[in-house]
Amino acid sequence: MVEQKTLLNVVEAAERRRSIRDYQPRPMPEEDLREILRVAGLAPSAWNIQPWRVTVVRDPELKAKLQQAAFGQKQVGSAPAVLVVWSDMKDALEHMDEFVHPGMPADRAEDMKATIRRVFGDMGAEAAEQWAQGQTYIFLGYLLLAISAFGYASSPMLGFDPVAVKALLGIPEHATVPALVAVGEAAEEGFPHHRHPLERFVKFV
Repeated sequence: MVEQKTLLNVVEAAERRRSIRDYQPRPMPEEDLREILRVAGLAPSAWNIQPWRVTVVRDPELKAKLQQAAFGQKQVGSAPAVLVVWSDMKDALEHMDEFVHPGMPADRAEDMKATIRRVFGDMGAEAAEQWAQGQTYIFLGYLLLAISAFGYASSPMLGFDPVAVKALLGIPEHATVPALVAVGEAAEEGFPHHRHPLERFVKFV
């Protein structure tokens, strides 16, 4: 069981989240990591396909190699864990019975699978993997909020060599790697939020 703790609500988690680059050296309890990832896995996904995958990197030697693939970003080496978030549409489509709801009538389930095969067959493998990457960004948003809700800090990163990351961790060549996420207890406060006012990015019509 995950240790009972006071969790932040979604507003508190969003308002308190910062991008942190210095972390306490203490390891994160695996129970917390599992629960954070479980909550993130509740993210919505078209057809419930859930093409996201996560490799949790905690080994110091492996993190040092991952840091090189991330162009030396210090949070990769500083954080007790780095979550490598990737998507694999090929794997998802090969295991459709895993995401079709068991309560769905059999005829409806078969119709849905036929539709999925047709849509992504017409789309082509490369475009399908890009679609899966877009779905995985939704998961990433949930992940960052879940990390913050549990009282941990994070730093999402787009600056890395995806080919090197995939080779290091045995991620299939066809997969995409949308982000790396450093996670742990913060050893710095980070910058306060500096965000656009609503009027800058919202239009009501």
